Order: sequence, then structure tokens, then C-alpha cells
Amino acid sequence: MQETTRIFGIRAVIEAIESGKAIEKVFIQKGLSGSLFQELNRHLRDANINISYVPIEKLNKLSKGNHQGVVANISPVEFVSLEQFMKITEDSTTTPLFLMLDGVTDVRNFGAIIRTAECCGVTGIIIQEKGSAPINADTVKTSAGAVFNVPICKVNHIKDALFFLQTYDIKIIAATEKTEDLVYDVDFKQPAAIIMGDEAKGVSSSILKTVDYKAKLPMLGSIASLNVSVACGAFLYEAVRQRT
Repeated sequence: MQETTRIFGIRAVIEAIESGKAIEKVFIQKGLSGSLFQELNRHLRDANINISYVPIEKLNKLSKGNHQGVVANISPVEFVSLEQFMKITEDSTTTPLFLMLDGVTDVRNFGAIIRTAECCGVTGIIIQEKGSAPINADTVKTSAGAVFNVPICKVNHIKDALFFLQTYDIKIIAATEKTEDLVYDVDFKQPAAIIMGDEAKGVSSSILKTVDYKAKLPMLGSIASLNVSVACGAFLYEAVRQRT
């Protein structure tokens, strides 16, 4: 299993950003200052990288070396662009099926979703740069290595990706309880993208206003909702059922 690479030191992190490494998150010591830090901060903003300001004790645990107040996690996978997704779609003989995650933050849920997506032949997964679960060792383990087989795209905003897919006539289906329509009534034989929301709030209201379809799973028990990875599996396998 490939572990998440961890680098430390201001200059090392700057060089990693400049070389295009897929940086998941940067931990910065609270109160850090200086010209080199300002340069790093500028690179982080330009690249829209997740930042967490932490006490020095946290950094000492993350790195045994001279971290200079900065530690970064580099993803074990390389991300693809939306344009690359479209190239994959054009080169494929199968009808595209994308999965979009609107704020899924639990690493194990994320890993389980990736594993199911791979089994269902999902074309690619789209996540948001900020507010999404990282791809780390736990993600790799929970996905059973599927994370290396499914193309993943990081975007600044899920809504922008949604509009992009719609320009290619890909229908967007939101998994939400805020509808009377069931998932079984959706036509998944057409090019489609399924949006799953976060564990607590579901798909955001601004996203729901822009999707093509809303659908839910029938709930026959007393519990009002399913775990997001389980619900995602039910949606994906309905698409597989229709396409098989």
C-alpha cells in the first residue's frame, strides 16, 4: 500500500507546489511569519491548497526533522482535469457515468465510495478542493486499492464542474431526500453524473437548484437516512442494473 508522502520545510513545500505535486493539505505553525513564509502563503493561495494552522506540538508529531513550522501531505495519486475526463469519455465505448461528491469529509466513507465506484465502472470521481476528505493511507486501505484505478478530479467548486458536464449533455442527478421521485424512475442509460452530499446536510441547496434530476431511495424503516457510502452504492448499482 502506498502511503501519503509527507514533506517538511518552507522551501521544500514551495518547490513541491511549483513542480505541480498533488498536495492534499499543509499544516502551518500558528504565528509563523517572515518573507519566506509570505512567499509560501502566496503559493498556497494561488494553488487553492487546504491550510490548517496548528500548534508547534502538532508539527513535531508529524515530522521528526526541522520542519521550520510547515508540514505538507502529498497525495499518493495524481489528479486529472475535467478536460482529461472528457478525453477519457470520448475514447471510451461505454456511456459515461460520473460521481460527484459534495462535501464528503469522512475518509473511510470516501474510501468505501471509491471502491464501489470502481466496481460499478464509474468513469471518474469529482471532488471539491476544499471541504473534502483527503486521499491518504486510510483512504487507500478502505478503497482496497481502487483509488489507483478510478480517475479523480479536484475542482475549486462542484457547481462549476456541474455546469461543465452539462455542456457535454451529461445529466446531473442529485441524491437527496428533498424530492418525491425515486432513484428507480431516473433514466441512467443516458450519460449521467450522480451527486452525493455530505454526511450531515446532504447535497447543498445551491447545487440542488442547478441539477437536472433529484432522486431518493425508499426508506421503509424508522431510521430516516443511510450512511452516504451505502446510499451511493444503491444509486450506482441502480445505474448498473439499467445498463446491464
